[in-house]
Amino acid sequence: MRIIVSGGGTGGHIYPALALIKRLQQRRLIEEVLYVGTQTGLEQKIIKQEQIPFKALKLQGFQRKLSWHNVETVKLFVQSIHQAKKIITDFRPDVVVGTGGYVCSAIVTAAHFKKVPTLIHEQNSIAGLTNKFLGHFVDKIAYAFENVTTQFSEKNKLVFTGNPRAQEVNALKPNERLRDFGLDPQEKTIMIFGGSRGAKPINQAVIDSLPSFSQMNYQLLFVTGQAHFAAVQKQLTQPLSDRIKVVPYIDDMPSVLPDLTLIVGRSGATSIAELTSLGIPAIFIPSPYVTHDHQTKNAQALVDQKAALMIPETQLTAQTLVQTVSQVMGDSHLLQELSDNARQLGVDDASDRLIQVLLDLIQNNK
Repeated sequence: MRIIVSGGGTGGHIYPALALIKRLQQRRLIEEVLYVGTQTGLEQKIIKQEQIPFKALKLQGFQRKLSWHNVETVKLFVQSIHQAKKIITDFRPDVVVGTGGYVCSAIVTAAHFKKVPTLIHEQNSIAGLTNKFLGHFVDKIAYAFENVTTQFSEKNKLVFTGNPRAQEVNALKPNERLRDFGLDPQEKTIMIFGGSRGAKPINQAVIDSLPSFSQMNYQLLFVTGQAHFAAVQKQLTQPLSDRIKVVPYIDDMPSVLPDLTLIVGRSGATSIAELTSLGIPAIFIPSPYVTHDHQTKNAQALVDQKAALMIPETQLTAQTLVQTVSQVMGDSHLLQELSDNARQLGVDDASDRLIQVLLDLIQNNK
């Protein structure tokens, strides 16, 4: 299979794409792969680190108001389609996959014009603007949340696959990675983090909660985010319990997950895919700053299935944080219920499901 993959802007678009590529490589189904993104986006750094061939297009996202910026956006999009057509002509892909973000708009559109089979993958419960646009042109629309299907009019194109990231982490086992942080892997442990960049409201609530957490009979791993670590350190004027560790960031975050009892954090699509695959109980604090508040919708989908709890950021205080964590950690039946229900929502073969759709598209195009 010769495949072009594109997606970017956030890790939520990039890591599923990377998981798909890795699974194709494991199954020895790739003859050649090319990743298309932007030179300034997060994707170019991550993909190049993985030593996957990468080409850049010059694109930018729309602003949600009338502006000259949007005129320039359309101009760049049209110019990029011409460049994308040349990439497709030179590379000769069997299929083109877009995993979201404006970065994939030109290459997927160009593939449609060149009559190359196309697929987009929507990880969230609220479809992104680019995927809504591309849904009119692509051959298949893969999704992870059932309620997103109402947002696409092309019902015959929809196929449920789950998030490829879920299959990537599903095989992980407890590995005592907590020792790296001076914690005991055999003890109950909660991790609180605000995503890869951290989140100031979550950090402040945790800082204010530390006196209470120091009295609990479990360990706490507090991940501040690199940008916030120094500021958090300045506020920690009292010595911490040996059962509480504060770190700026965790490399290879998934490797820590199997040793955790409970996670408190944001509800991005990648995080949810990882947690449900491993059956890890969660308390979500959705980011209210993302487009269409999709993290709240993501979290609510799990709350409705009794697979997680949620604290809206507007209600987040030291008191609500400690109360909610104590509610879960103090009730072994609730912990087990959340774990069981989360695992039922996990899709252990998401990458293989997506690969089968791609193989069918290629076969039908012959």
